[in-house]
Amino acid sequence: MTPDIALHHIDDALLVAEKPAGLLSVPGRLPENQDCLVSRLQAMHADVLTVHRLDQVTSGLMLYARGREMQAALSAQFEQRRVGKRYEAVVEGTIEDDGGEIALPLVCDWPNRPKQKVDHAHGKPALTRWRVLARDAAARRTRVELEPVTGRSHQLRLHMASLGHPIVGDVLYGAAPAARVYLHACRLAFVHPQTGEAMAFASPCPF
Repeated sequence: MTPDIALHHIDDALLVAEKPAGLLSVPGRLPENQDCLVSRLQAMHADVLTVHRLDQVTSGLMLYARGREMQAALSAQFEQRRVGKRYEAVVEGTIEDDGGEIALPLVCDWPNRPKQKVDHAHGKPALTRWRVLARDAAARRTRVELEPVTGRSHQLRLHMASLGHPIVGDVLYGAAPAARVYLHACRLAFVHPQTGEAMAFASPCPF
């Protein structure tokens, strides 16, 4: 086990790791941005391969394949939307409704990349389901559970900002600065590609 990365599960086919906030999922473009979760895992298990990504600012559960065959099998589950994903976030402001859906097409805002933007003409379809978990009237914040039905870049962050409730700490999308971006991948469910067993993992929210 890597000394600074918690593993929830490991077997011959896959592993489930806990990504800290602030750590890249995969290497960045610049030489100084090579430290990332997959390279740390590969230092211990050379056959580990990426299946999906979390934003650098996001913490929580990540699934990795061991070998190309398992990578293809697990990637197919993501592409076919057979992977259950839930996130917990704290957003600015008090949301009055108890839940809903956000369907806004997203595209990269190239002059300001990696920022994304809503674009009804050229954006790719994106759907997020959300529900309120708790409201903090004094702090003017709302805790929400988020389900990304699609998996667009920055989808949860931009969709919540589009409601007028950016995620706490997410200055890229209009929030005030905070110690971190309050977004955590708390639940992950999928089918084991070798055994067919339904697998589910949970990670307590750290904020």
